Amino acid sequence: MLNNLIPKIFYEQLQDGLDFFVDSLGFQLLHRDETLAVVARDGAKAYVVQSPEYAAKDRPELAIETDDIQMIYAEMAARAPHLLHPNAKSLALKPWGAWEFAMRDRTSVCVIFREWPSHDRATNA
Repeated sequence: MLNNLIPKIFYEQLQDGLDFFVDSLGFQLLHRDETLAVVARDGAKAYVVQSPEYAAKDRPELAIETDDIQMIYAEMAARAPHLLHPNAKSLALKPWGAWEFAMRDRTSVCVIFREWPSHDRATNA
């Protein structure tokens, strides 16, 4: 049985990742050493890793699914409005049927928050 897929997100400086995930997105810091931090919120977890080499190679786009997108959007818009992604800064129903918005940090790591609505909600939107 598979339980979780936990991404590693590489940053040139570990503090940049902590600023985004802990300070801006409201994750809790579960562990930290010199080059690794484990952050979690509800059922979402990530490893934030300091590695200038890998950070230079990739700025990931991650998605987090939620069952209350309106509450998450209201919280993020109040907590860190400057990090709302310029191309997805408002809550919108996408052509593929999900409600989404996105946050992007200063290093271009992007987190998309997504809710797949029930069939009734999708047809009434």
